[in-house]
Amino acid sequence: MRLVAGSERIVAVEAADPVAGVVRWSPQKSIWIGTMTLAAIVLGPLYVSWSALALFVVTTGVTLCLGHSIGMHRRLIHGSFQCPRWLEYTCVYLGVLVGMAGPIGMTRMHDLRDWAQRQPTCHPFLRHGQGFWADGWQQLHCKVHLDWPPRFEPEPRLTTAFYTALDRTWMAQQLPWAILFWVVGGPSWVVWGICARIAVSVTGHWLVGHFAHREGGQHWIVKGAAVQGYDVKVAGLISMGESWHNNHHAFPGSAKLGLYEGQVDLGWRIIQLFERLGLAWNIVTPAELPARPELAWVETQAAAAAVRLSRPQHAMPLQARPS
Repeated sequence: MRLVAGSERIVAVEAADPVAGVVRWSPQKSIWIGTMTLAAIVLGPLYVSWSALALFVVTTGVTLCLGHSIGMHRRLIHGSFQCPRWLEYTCVYLGVLVGMAGPIGMTRMHDLRDWAQRQPTCHPFLRHGQGFWADGWQQLHCKVHLDWPPRFEPEPRLTTAFYTALDRTWMAQQLPWAILFWVVGGPSWVVWGICARIAVSVTGHWLVGHFAHREGGQHWIVKGAAVQGYDVKVAGLISMGESWHNNHHAFPGSAKLGLYEGQVDLGWRIIQLFERLGLAWNIVTPAELPARPELAWVETQAAAAAVRLSRPQHAMPLQARPS
């Protein structure tokens, strides 16, 4: 069995194909995000209040930063830092509340997309290759079904009873909070604290992913990869650092995503706070990662667009190296 480069959880023999496949409407996925979005659009203006807006801002920030960026992405998927199990479970639970998927499903989709994007070519769905509206429809309402997909083999830490239960009930996890919000703040808190939050978070996640794989700033290219990452500067703050996607493609195992001056990374700041409190250790940054021969430093934006430069890491300017 010959393994193809990609995630350590993706087992892909030579027959695995990242291109051949079809995109089909997903009723569960479509009804879920469609209902939340429709409720936010129709009911949001009718039930708006200052307290509901404050709830929306706080819960969106907490679930996206502590939950999705730190818990789901940097800790669970990439293992870029270590922390107590209770803290990991808390952050991943908050990530489930974002409303995209459970921990195992989220990891499976991430790893499939990551594996496909590192191949010489891949399906348009997996590289955000469609136009804006077509990509939005497919990413939010459909799923890709590859003819010859790789095999997903999660490690034991991903298949604990807690994560398995969360994966089965990720939609239902909104119910206790909806009841609490209704009791405390009435229907306005439910509309803004649940429906609007989920609609904005999920749609925003797609928007950042769409542009972060199509256009923007670059410091690096990954030679031979079907997809390059780009930095979406306008979303650095609201994405909790996740929009510095060129850095992430270059150093996927790094807990620090904002590597250069002016790249705001709130997720990284929280991890640093955890470290000062003794709640995070073995934190990985680019300095701790092994050199990647396929990684090339981009000298100019024109060269980035052409994707032709190939300069070894040791030769790039010292001041440009990530810190």
